[in-house]
Amino acid sequence: MNITIYDVAREANVSMATVSRVVNGNPNVKPTTRKKVLNTIERLGYRPNAVARGLASKKTTTVGAIIPDISSIFFAELARGIEDIATMYNYNIILSNSDQNKDKELHLINTMLEKQVDGIVYMGGTITEEHIEQFKRSPAPIVLAATIDETNSIPSVNIDYEQAAYEAAKLLIDHGHHPAFVTGLDETDINNQKYNGYIRSLEENNQSIEHAFIVKGDYSYDSGIEAAQQLLELEQPPTGIFVASDEMALGVIHGIQDRGMRVPDDIEVFGFDNTRLATMVRPTLSTIVQPMYDIGAVAMRLLTKFMKKEEVSEQNVILPHRIIERDSTIDK
Repeated sequence: MNITIYDVAREANVSMATVSRVVNGNPNVKPTTRKKVLNTIERLGYRPNAVARGLASKKTTTVGAIIPDISSIFFAELARGIEDIATMYNYNIILSNSDQNKDKELHLINTMLEKQVDGIVYMGGTITEEHIEQFKRSPAPIVLAATIDETNSIPSVNIDYEQAAYEAAKLLIDHGHHPAFVTGLDETDINNQKYNGYIRSLEENNQSIEHAFIVKGDYSYDSGIEAAQQLLELEQPPTGIFVASDEMALGVIHGIQDRGMRVPDDIEVFGFDNTRLATMVRPTLSTIVQPMYDIGAVAMRLLTKFMKKEEVSEQNVILPHRIIERDSTIDK
């Protein structure tokens, strides 16, 4: 049988209002009364009804987090940052996997709002007009994490992807290479920014744009292996490869090694993200440090400000990135 607030009030010989004040941490309760109520709660095993409390306060202390793929180390780090800050501010998380499918993304947003979440942290690929319209109609605030809205109308937390890609390609150029680029399949804003950074680096350093040097993958390890095979079959294969994610970069390294070639002696490889994979591969991977955990944490903190109606000085936050050189590149 479920224990109710009425049962606690009756056993403690206090009003239901007093029990409610104790449960909600209201200081306007005598210490002796608070102790008596808490003892009764523990003895009866009473658990407050979160749904009922949410209906009364119009707050559920629940936040939705929509991410493309929880199995990805990249998104797992983001989710951890979200969860840690949510816990700090006493919010619970409802986590959903969208598979970067537009229909599923839009459905999940509606589902979250139907569950009366107080806010949503959203991570996705391409932000369409349908997404923007749904975000703007939302009764709960929404913050984008590692996701770009070209209109800048939706609060977001990112890094400067174009500049980061520019610096990665420039490092390989400075090492004496005409770098190839393994990018993502989808025409997402982030993929486009990385591509623009790569192209700008070539143009500013008087290098031609070789379309055969630009290979698309799906950000998976296997697609990295396939990209390496495609590049190495060229009549004049590249001696340096910039890869748009660490996981694909691992595939590129192993694809090169499968051909009996060495990294970095024969071909240098540079990644993007600085996930844990970067230090697990041999040779260890030089990469762009994208602070995934911090992006998630800052996005969640920004969301708490909107939910609590606190002042927000900057709703589109750009966090710093940096280069870390490891053993997959050498300065020639």
